[in-house]
Amino acid sequence: MTSTTLPPATQHVIVGAGFAGLGTAIKLAEAGEHDFVVIEKGTEVGGTWRDNTYPGAACDVPSQLYSFSFAPNPDWSMSFSPQPEIQAYLRRVAEESGVLDRFVFDTEVQDATYDAAAQRWRVTTSRGEIESETLITGSGGLSEPRLPDIEGIDDFAGEIFHSARWNHDVDLTGKRVAVIGTGASSIQIVPEIAKQVAHLDVYQRTAPYVIPRNDRRYTGLEKRLFKLSPAVQRLYRTAIYWGRETYVPAFTWRPRLAAPAKQAALINIRRGISDPELRRKVTPTFEIGCKRILISNTYYPALAREHVDLVTDPIARITPTGVVTADGTERPIDVLIVATGFHTTEQPIAEHVRGRDGRSLAEVWAEGGMSAYKGTTVHGFPNLFQIVGPNVGLAHSSMVFMIESQVAYIVDAIRTMRAHRFGAVEPTRAAQEAWNDDLQQRMTTTVWNTGGCSSWYLDSHGRNTTLWPRTTFTFRRLLQRFDLPAYDVEAAVAQPTNDEKEAVSA
Repeated sequence: MTSTTLPPATQHVIVGAGFAGLGTAIKLAEAGEHDFVVIEKGTEVGGTWRDNTYPGAACDVPSQLYSFSFAPNPDWSMSFSPQPEIQAYLRRVAEESGVLDRFVFDTEVQDATYDAAAQRWRVTTSRGEIESETLITGSGGLSEPRLPDIEGIDDFAGEIFHSARWNHDVDLTGKRVAVIGTGASSIQIVPEIAKQVAHLDVYQRTAPYVIPRNDRRYTGLEKRLFKLSPAVQRLYRTAIYWGRETYVPAFTWRPRLAAPAKQAALINIRRGISDPELRRKVTPTFEIGCKRILISNTYYPALAREHVDLVTDPIARITPTGVVTADGTERPIDVLIVATGFHTTEQPIAEHVRGRDGRSLAEVWAEGGMSAYKGTTVHGFPNLFQIVGPNVGLAHSSMVFMIESQVAYIVDAIRTMRAHRFGAVEPTRAAQEAWNDDLQQRMTTTVWNTGGCSSWYLDSHGRNTTLWPRTTFTFRRLLQRFDLPAYDVEAAVAQPTNDEKEAVSA
């Protein structure tokens, strides 16, 4: 059972119930930290995989890597998992973990302010207030859809929705549909809806690299082996993991090492599209890896269909009945699907978290871009721990690996606080600046900074505050232990008892 009430106080408030929040809850409980509450604005666990239910939704990281190391799944049907299977996996792990009684759903965090005198976080939610010793955010960078700033979009008279908020009540059969965006969601959506719509316009600002999706179904024998011999599945996982790590030098050191991938993408175009002009439109003009590399076997053939048009002219405005491009052409549509990504370089929760001096995390980051120590803690925000914070994202492997690394660091931080009776810990300014200076120096040689593109990896200052520019095993090693010398600490102050709190309120 899940909880339907919010207690007035707890030791740890966890925000979000995706991979990050669920993994944190499980590992805190294993460490003997049972006094926590997970606050989730949605109706159940799942996060990204609960919200993104658009046609064709699937993971582009191999299934064997896209699961908790402590909860392997022998039942994946495909080498790249479809969304319903990932959501079912997370639901099952949550139900079997024994921690769901501390999850409060349909509850939104509205404000979280650090009380320095009490060494407590005071969290205001849509269900009431709660205070805690630590605040652990696992809301991620793919939680808040980004809508394009296009003139007239609010006046469109037909159906309009973001890919991450798919409206399943809208029947696309026989409709004229437009999709804005050609990123990871779009290339999964387009082939699926092209099967049923009367006409489809796909609006492309920048052509992505799309390599073949080497997907296949697991055989019955493989699944039986995974179930009967977990060691076999661990071997699969390990082999895939190290294979993925070999991609890192091409992203961070020598982009020309990605030449085979670039060739595979160009061959993918030639196989899927015969028209020379359409081939030209979908051929990227930047270095491969500069933007997210996508995988699909069906995207290019879908674009080549007679009733599908790829539009590369910029959108000037949207009318109540169609889309007008810069050349003055208006294309009538019944449904507008927005696949323009998420707020990744200015995480929405940052606007609601206020630190020691009363400023929000968003205000602090506005001065120089998102930054944190080890992507997890922030100077000026004691006892705040972020999962998938600044520069924790990946372009080559599974975020679940990074999440587990951060969770281990956070659990060790809490263990350290208990052992030394600390009431507050926050990274020193010097430690945080040194960490981020090193990150940005490493970014100078990466394809994300030198590849000739503008991507969602970069913030308004031109800094890559999204991705991790090293191997994942290096990240895990650096977060293996809570490094106390990098932190300012305070001894714990005495907290009032419940009787004392009631006396004050009276």
